[in-house]
Amino acid sequence: MEDYQHQSFRELEAWVKSGVTLVDFESPWCSPCRDQKPIIDTLARRFKGEARIIELNIDDHRQFAIQLGITSIPTLIIFKNGRELQRFVGLQPAEVLSRAIENVLGKHNKEVPMEAMFQPYRLANLDLTNRFVFPPIKTGYGMPGGIVTDRQLIYYRQIARNGPAAIILEPVSVTPEGREHPKQLCVHLPESVAELKKIVNVIHEEKRLACLHLNHAGAAANPMVTGTASKAPSVVKCLTSGKESEPLSGEEIGTIIAGYTFAARKAKEAGFDLLEIQGGHGYLISQFLNRKINKRSDRFGEDRLAFAKEVFSAVKKGAPDLPFMIRISGNEMSPEFGIDREDLLPFIQMVEQSGAVAIHVGMGSSCFSPPWYFHHSSLPEKPQMDALAWVRGQTNLPLIVTGRMGRIHKIEMILQKNLADLVGLGRPLISDPDLIEKWQTRQYDEVRYCGYCLQGCLHRLKNGEPLGCNLNPAIGKPALEPTPNPLKILVAGGGPSGMSAAVYLGQRGHRVTVAEKENHLGGQFSLAWQAPGKQSMREGLYALNYCTRTTAESVIMGRKVDVDLVQEVQPDLLVWATGAVQNFPDIEGLQDQYVMTSVEYFGGEKEVKGPRILVIGAGRSGLEIAEKLGLQSFDVLATKRTDPIGSMMEMITRKLTLMRIEQMSTVTLMAHTTVKTFWADGVEVEQDGEKKRLAPFQTVILASGMHAAPGPGKDIQMAVPKLEIIGDANEVQDIFSAVHAGYELAQRY
Repeated sequence: MEDYQHQSFRELEAWVKSGVTLVDFESPWCSPCRDQKPIIDTLARRFKGEARIIELNIDDHRQFAIQLGITSIPTLIIFKNGRELQRFVGLQPAEVLSRAIENVLGKHNKEVPMEAMFQPYRLANLDLTNRFVFPPIKTGYGMPGGIVTDRQLIYYRQIARNGPAAIILEPVSVTPEGREHPKQLCVHLPESVAELKKIVNVIHEEKRLACLHLNHAGAAANPMVTGTASKAPSVVKCLTSGKESEPLSGEEIGTIIAGYTFAARKAKEAGFDLLEIQGGHGYLISQFLNRKINKRSDRFGEDRLAFAKEVFSAVKKGAPDLPFMIRISGNEMSPEFGIDREDLLPFIQMVEQSGAVAIHVGMGSSCFSPPWYFHHSSLPEKPQMDALAWVRGQTNLPLIVTGRMGRIHKIEMILQKNLADLVGLGRPLISDPDLIEKWQTRQYDEVRYCGYCLQGCLHRLKNGEPLGCNLNPAIGKPALEPTPNPLKILVAGGGPSGMSAAVYLGQRGHRVTVAEKENHLGGQFSLAWQAPGKQSMREGLYALNYCTRTTAESVIMGRKVDVDLVQEVQPDLLVWATGAVQNFPDIEGLQDQYVMTSVEYFGGEKEVKGPRILVIGAGRSGLEIAEKLGLQSFDVLATKRTDPIGSMMEMITRKLTLMRIEQMSTVTLMAHTTVKTFWADGVEVEQDGEKKRLAPFQTVILASGMHAAPGPGKDIQMAVPKLEIIGDANEVQDIFSAVHAGYELAQRY
């Protein structure tokens, strides 16, 4: 980017009078401006030669700012030939700014690939209203026995309304022994048709197509759900569950194949428009195809395609007029256990000859590469693109691509390279069911972008909780009704719980004022995305920020809630959402060290001095700090009094983080270790009862837990008719709990 900081007032006026220019008014003391900077740098590279991207320190160009009426920062203005076309106030996602510049440059027309995604598409004999598909996602919303609940019906209606053309339901197992979850939908029971039809009717009411996903998990089945050992072509240990499967008998294989016929017939009776057969992700069909797993000596081992052939025949026998598609993993991403291309290619060729109408391409294996199966945020994009390109080269069938597809630029790239025909949106629609409609109407700044963190969805399911979302507490829940009693509400704190309360209370019709002591909204959410592998969470923060500013009646920055402010606003209800503060451990000599908190570290408030850094507390934040410092080549030691290291982290995130740290020679993790005393020439720690003397550290970072920030004083409590304390200010938990606390408060008022 060129340096415009030293341009005169007249020179800057001249710049904006020619061509297309984006001016970003910022300041180094402004935290949101620092967050905006990497996006501005990206735009400068992307539009080099087409548009000028100018960063201006408002303190150095106050005359220019005054002339343009700039009252807060960051403020971004797009000019074309001297005329202001669009103005943005506050943090903006790259997608919003990029699309705005492209609009001004005239790049958007009907030839742009993304526009085609909103047009009807013919898939065999099916008319799709657009080119989006909702892939199968386990919800945990049902009841044992496949009984459909109201929450499931609300959930599928939310997804279907103005949403993807086809909705693939959460997986069903064709026999009870192939199930993975106790609340999984069922297709094998006498009442299954009636239960499934409830969901089909909801989807059809929204004028969308309903697809049933047929599967048998094989080695990935859950013995705690099925009550039996998992069964596979041969003995194999599923690394995810740690359970070893038993080999299927010929009779059991026949029962499973008959189950596919029965399931297809039931799908037809329930009114489904098409079927999807799971042939990938390390499930049973893939296990039969895979020579690393299938060691049988019978005909299902001699011809590894035999099982899949019989499954396809069984499905066509059960529902001969129902179109079907096949799901595969483009790459199971497990060199030791995953299916190789030499086994996958004959299957793809067989699929093409089978009468299937499309191939649905995902990644990973449920047993051997869960991070790829669930498309974790920290994984590179290239393996998915390479796998998709390879599959594209092997078949003429339409391809559906699924996995971290919730960004327009990625969809456009795939379409431009002709890698797929349709796009699957799963978690992005859970985060924002209105995503497709917002994209089509270009309401980009209103999109609640999924961060692919797995924290609110997979993490909860694995812990026995129903599917949720960090950013969307309303998923699967009835719409909030307008309040019959509008209140004037003051929210103290603009972190996740405060912003959530403001948004949902405002949606109900309350008059909300938000007061935040810092000069930006977000609280600790504005720091979380800075951890390695979490950058995709940043856009979710932007959306929550935007919704807060557009829903609240007033947002006051840089001011704490005190008695004076309460008397000015005169609220009917004070919502105290001031978050949490760092816990300071009582360690002798700590006061003589150069110390910063985890919040100060991620906020860039203090300089890290090296080369040796001690991180006290190797939980979630401490582990993220240790990795980030390790990437900067600091010599890092992170301690934790208890086990496990990285507690409170989503399990896949924790595993990936620990794997990356293991590759760092300068990072050491010490579990069961208590820091006892600091001296001028070193520090004493105790690990498993053994005292050790360590060399001194130049920086000590405290990540030893948080506790609730102080509550309102008695003078404030006396000045308000009603008080609610929510989020971390009430009980320190996580971002999921904080955002949901704001929503739950709105439900009560």
